[in-house]
Amino acid sequence: MGNHDLIHGKNHRMDLSHGQQPVLSHNHSRGHGQTREHELGLGQGHEQSLGHACDQDELALEQNNDHEASDGHHYEQSNDLHMEHKPNHESHEISSQNNDLSIEEHNELAVSSNQEFAEDLELDMDQNQEISIEDVDDMGVQDPEYVLSNVVQARSLVVSPSHEIRVGQEFPDVRSCRRALRDLAIALHFEMQTIKSDKTRFTAKCAAEGCPWRVHAARLPGVPTFTIRTLYEFHTCNGIGHLGHQQASVQWVANSVEQHLKENPNCKPKEILEEIHRVHGITLSYKQAWRGKERIMAAMRGSFEEGYRLLPQYCEQIKRTNPGSIASVYGNPEDGCFQRLFISFQASIYGFLNACRPLLGLDRTYLKSKYLGTLLLATGFDGDGALFPLAFGVVDEENDENWMWFLSELHILLETNTENMPRLTILSDRHKGIVDGVEANFPTAFHGFCMRHLSESFCKEFNNTMLVNLLWEAAQVLTIIEFEAKVLEIEEISQDAAFWIRRIPPRLWATAYFEGTRFGHLTANIVESLNSWLLEASGLPIIEMMECIRRQLITWFNERLEISMQWASIGTLVPSAERHVDEAIEHARSYQVLRANEAEFEVITHEGSNFVDIRNRCCLCRGWQLYGLPCAHAVAALLSCRQNVHRFTESCFTVATYRKAYSQTIHPIPDKSLWKEELSEEELDATKSAGLIIINPPKSLRPPGRPRKKRVRAEDRGRVKRVVHCSRCNQTGHFRTTCAAPL
Repeated sequence: MGNHDLIHGKNHRMDLSHGQQPVLSHNHSRGHGQTREHELGLGQGHEQSLGHACDQDELALEQNNDHEASDGHHYEQSNDLHMEHKPNHESHEISSQNNDLSIEEHNELAVSSNQEFAEDLELDMDQNQEISIEDVDDMGVQDPEYVLSNVVQARSLVVSPSHEIRVGQEFPDVRSCRRALRDLAIALHFEMQTIKSDKTRFTAKCAAEGCPWRVHAARLPGVPTFTIRTLYEFHTCNGIGHLGHQQASVQWVANSVEQHLKENPNCKPKEILEEIHRVHGITLSYKQAWRGKERIMAAMRGSFEEGYRLLPQYCEQIKRTNPGSIASVYGNPEDGCFQRLFISFQASIYGFLNACRPLLGLDRTYLKSKYLGTLLLATGFDGDGALFPLAFGVVDEENDENWMWFLSELHILLETNTENMPRLTILSDRHKGIVDGVEANFPTAFHGFCMRHLSESFCKEFNNTMLVNLLWEAAQVLTIIEFEAKVLEIEEISQDAAFWIRRIPPRLWATAYFEGTRFGHLTANIVESLNSWLLEASGLPIIEMMECIRRQLITWFNERLEISMQWASIGTLVPSAERHVDEAIEHARSYQVLRANEAEFEVITHEGSNFVDIRNRCCLCRGWQLYGLPCAHAVAALLSCRQNVHRFTESCFTVATYRKAYSQTIHPIPDKSLWKEELSEEELDATKSAGLIIINPPKSLRPPGRPRKKRVRAEDRGRVKRVVHCSRCNQTGHFRTTCAAPL
């Protein structure tokens, strides 16, 4: 600012006494990555106004638009520049664009800007910027007469209409009032401090010391609504200087993402944090996002504690809407804590007993909910080999006593629903509780060990891929001679491994020695197959988890029944059985058949001869007995006497029987809010007389830390880890970047 003259505009009058100090309120903005000239504006209210235009360091002061009188509600964001006045000074030309100059009382000259800053603009502005003119030579002023000193910047942002508040605004209650003010504080990036909050009054102020922002709301006489009585909405503070926000509570997070979680319940806390940062510009902790999500999910699906408390009513609803189903819950008689839950739907019971293979698999999976627990599963197999869930049990922990209870309930279920219980084949792991439970409740059943669990135990003892593969081959061969040959191969590699195998009776796991009919199933493979959707259900409250299972069953029943309607063009057997028979027919074309009598045949192949009895449906190779479908030798014998091969298969493999398995309906269950309303008076009296106990959550709680979500597959557990090599010291076990060997 060189030798400039202070030129007064038309009809302008400004009297400055000797020694007086005019104070100028300066408004400036600085964009990102840009160097802009400071714009200084002087404005006088009503008739006094000064405009400016900058042209080659010439500053002209002229009359501008009338300044709107301040009513205490509209402050512009500005910096106050205190200019020190000296008696003998040169006039200076001061430029300002669209700014008003007002000379206030007490001889203070204040400048305020009319420019409004939108809330979504990115302003790189230091609210407490110190502007001083010290080195006057650099600015071209020979005799400095104005010194700019540090001032406090007032700020005002354009508020979204949804967050705007005003005097006289009403709210239904004090909670709604607090919520609106909290949203306003977060939107304008200042923190609010509550001074008083009760049923009749609410007072708050800006948390920054010295900031005049203040609001007071009170309840109107005779009505419950709250009204804003006093509001001073201008800030002189700089807002918050950190990334978080005091008003961004867990409840605020929950309210912010409620709609998003309703549309996408699988949204992760990390995604919630990113969304809040994008919309509101604040950064929160992972725990806040997690707790906010949990609060919304609890409101949507119910809390974990409520789930246990409503279990007796839930069981009653299952039995009422699905007659013939079994649903019972048991609690500890001393403290009422949850112990056991058993559920089996009538549609599953009917389908298993009338249409499924007489094969039952037992498995368990650990729950990942707040109170942990274990889900026990009893699953059959339909004619096409797909899983057919029969019964579910939830227990507080897996132990021998709970497995004995579950198998006892399963025995009662089957015995109650059929006069002649089929002779089952049961597959499970080697858990002692299962072994004892099967012997006690199913003494006539054939019990076979699941090869998945057996191979896992074997792999822990002998981490050798070749030995594990030989173990599986020994389990799959059909004859005793082939089995013994495989065991000898194992013994040649490791005598300890062969000794470990011989300790387990082969009739419990080897197909060659097994007396029951496994239909080619060496593993139960229940949890592995259901893991895709059971993983999410295992973390829900107990009623929601069972409802997720019920809905999945409904989906399966409907989809599989519709698919089976398209099989009429394929044949009388289900697709998997049809393929098995077709392959057997193809192999049987090259076999020679000698008929001994009406039922007995000798089938000669390149490998040797086999004896076939079509009356008893057995073959010397044991393939017919083990799979329930004619083997290639049996097919050759049947074709030689012009018999229909499809008539010599088990009934469970026919399309008609398959449709029968899914012919029953699993009916929906009303929402829990309607349970009490839909009960008749007689049912209510029966419920009261039955003395249904209140089930409390179990005492086991999930330990801190994030639970593991991905199940480790069986084939991955025995995988040999890759050996890493260091290119620096030529040793194994570490990389070059972590090498500490001296060279």
